Amino acid sequence: MNSTNSQDCVIGIDVSKAALDSHLLPNESRARFDNTPEGHERLVAWAQVHRPQRIVLEASGGYEMPVAAALARAGLPVIVVNPRQVRRFAQALGVQAKTDRIDARVITLFAQAVRPDIRPLKDELTAELDAIVSRRRQLQDMLIAEQHRRTRAKGPVRKNIDAHIAWLERQLHNVDAEIGKLIQSSPVWREKEDILDSITGVGRVTIATGLGALPELGTLSRQAI
Repeated sequence: MNSTNSQDCVIGIDVSKAALDSHLLPNESRARFDNTPEGHERLVAWAQVHRPQRIVLEASGGYEMPVAAALARAGLPVIVVNPRQVRRFAQALGVQAKTDRIDARVITLFAQAVRPDIRPLKDELTAELDAIVSRRRQLQDMLIAEQHRRTRAKGPVRKNIDAHIAWLERQLHNVDAEIGKLIQSSPVWREKEDILDSITGVGRVTIATGLGALPELGTLSRQAI
């Protein structure tokens, strides 16, 4: 298999639960790999031959994370992008998707034209923190919704809502404790937490959100962040 000039080479991958449809520009090569550990190894080997500048995947409900991690571990420049960005790009090209998913070639054209920044992927601990912070946000939203419902509820319904509010408050307390444990488990996070905690108006939830969502904290300028 001939390699491609790495100055021009980009790869787009359409991720589904079962498969990884991959497209290479500029030579219009296509390949399909299973979305399994064995398929990830074959994809990595295929990509390494071409030495791409960028490998772009859409976020796909978590199906993209194992393959993105495999590509990152191999030292390949992988980027996970918001599907809305690719969809807007496709619309600008006049491409009408027949399904919710945009095909791999359009993702590759997006990578070639937009050249999204390569950001470090979250390690396992950071991804865990990010997931717990997201869960906290969901619990908080449910709690607010139940509190609004309580103002209009009466009788048994109100008692049921009160019980659910108490349960949600306990869950929030448990999640906050888990967030604190995770942050304390990492010396790097503890240092960043101390810095962020010194900023007026920045609370613990904001700190945890920043640590989970932005692994680049401490390595990029504030303009880049």
